[in-house]
Amino acid sequence: MRPSRRAPDELRAVSLERGVVKYAEGSCMVKFGDTHVLVTATLEDRLPPWLKGQGRGWVTAEYGMLPRATLERTRREASAGKQNGRTVEIQRLIGRSLRATVDLQALGERQITVDCDVIQADGGTRTASITGAWVALADCIGWMKSRNMFKGTAPVLRDNVAAISCGIYNGTPVLDLDYAEDSEADTDANFVMTGDGRIIEVQGTAEKTPFSQDEFLALMALAQKGVARLVDLQKMAVA
Repeated sequence: MRPSRRAPDELRAVSLERGVVKYAEGSCMVKFGDTHVLVTATLEDRLPPWLKGQGRGWVTAEYGMLPRATLERTRREASAGKQNGRTVEIQRLIGRSLRATVDLQALGERQITVDCDVIQADGGTRTASITGAWVALADCIGWMKSRNMFKGTAPVLRDNVAAISCGIYNGTPVLDLDYAEDSEADTDANFVMTGDGRIIEVQGTAEKTPFSQDEFLALMALAQKGVARLVDLQKMAVA
């Protein structure tokens, strides 16, 4: 039995609320159960120096946790003078996940920066961030379309992107781990996929016991179901 009493293939309650920040070109408050992340997308007429003059744009991300997003206060990284390795890893994951389905050529020489700020953490902050980030990005691109900022008719955003965690808890493959499960899981994994089921990234770790190929395939099957549900929610949110 899972601590949450959910079925093995059951997501936490998921919500995607758009337009929550007045000044951002795109925004979303994403909730996976008790994990809450505020996501904003900002359009900027600037590019990294190495991209200038190439006729294409860029999508990047920043990620952070508020001090009391967790049970005990976490020191602000700004006060430490640098980001920790986990933060850097997660924001790079978010950025490359979003870029996988954006036509950077069609975006033009502009940058969209997606900020993911964890307000409350209960496991799966990176997967919630990616899922909500796509909604904020879609709104930002919609904002640009409404102002005729694109040439041609090709879609700038070619597909959905969503992410979900899976793990083996008490010997059973389960979907969408909360903190109680994640901290005790034998194996945990994160899957980032497109709306049509293609894989962008898989992160899997044996925390206690190495896992078999069959167990991995069971986790993959759960992830495919979970991502399909999240994509349906994204489509409803931006409809």
